[in-house]
Parts: sequence; C-alpha cells; structure tokens
Amino acid sequence: MFEYKFVEVELKSGMFSTKPKEDYRSVIESHATMGWRLVQIFTPPFSYQGNASKMELIFEKSK
Repeated sequence: MFEYKFVEVELKSGMFSTKPKEDYRSVIESHATMGWRLVQIFTPPFSYQGNASKMELIFEKSK
C-alpha cells in the first residue's frame, strides 16, 4: 500500500515562456532523501492567457 503527496510549484509567466518560481529539481531531490518517489509532474489546465499557473509534483512511498 502507498501514500501519496502532492506538492505545488507555482509558475511565473513571462512574455514568451513560463518558468517555475522555485527549483523543482531540488524539491524532487529533497523528497527523495525522505523516501518519496516521484510518480508524475502534472500541469493543470491552462489559464485564460494560455499559460499554466502551477505544476503539481506527485510523490509516493510505501506505508
């Protein structure tokens, strides 16, 4: 059996690109040291401007 954790990383929209407000790689690495495994990076539906406002990192670990 697994437990899941959802971590939101906000995105900053520029004129032609969207970038994470924090380093998502360091978020993944820090969770990995605590026994969490990255399952998926999910970007919810786009905003009215056509850019996503956040992404969710989905982690799992055995109970």
